[in-house]
Amino acid sequence: MRRRLGILGGTFNPVHLAHLILAQSALELHELDRVLFVPCAVPPHKDGASLADARHRLAMLQLALEGDLRFEVDEIELRRGGASYSIDTARALHEKHRNADLHFIIGSDTLLELHSWRSIETLLELCTFVTFERAGAKIDTISEEALRLPAPWPRRVLAKCASGRQVDISSSDIRHRIQEGLSIRYLVPDCVGMYIAEHNLYTV
Repeated sequence: MRRRLGILGGTFNPVHLAHLILAQSALELHELDRVLFVPCAVPPHKDGASLADARHRLAMLQLALEGDLRFEVDEIELRRGGASYSIDTARALHEKHRNADLHFIIGSDTLLELHSWRSIETLLELCTFVTFERAGAKIDTISEEALRLPAPWPRRVLAKCASGRQVDISSSDIRHRIQEGLSIRYLVPDCVGMYIAEHNLYTV
């Protein structure tokens, strides 16, 4: 019997409760067996100036997921190093998990960028994209034409969209709060908050 694996990639800079809620929603809605959290080495579409060292981001993820057997960290992009392109990761995971169907988890704010991703058509063939609505990117306002993808992908991608639980937490806001000396309690798991404080992360 084939397994159903979710892939949730990102900088996780730092990991927060919205990441965990998103993974749980995907697991439940799409009946996934497990969700792989894949921290990137170097994000190709983001400014890496505020990026914490990979060892810290990895340690925070491991702490956040400890004890939850539904979730695990895959260090594939950190081991590979350099710019982290989803197509490279999907190909490697496809080889590693030959008896699994891969489900790539994204937010609706990413939908309109998919056409610009490297080898996107191949990536869409390797993975089923599952999208959850995020604030400011209502799914019902996104048309097939707006995705700028060749048929049949716009229809297939939009068919796998859901509202999910919208939690307005972002890593950038957490970093800003830390710099301003504000509390991040209730935004990150307690263990992650303690790690950030112990290692004096994001203060400058």
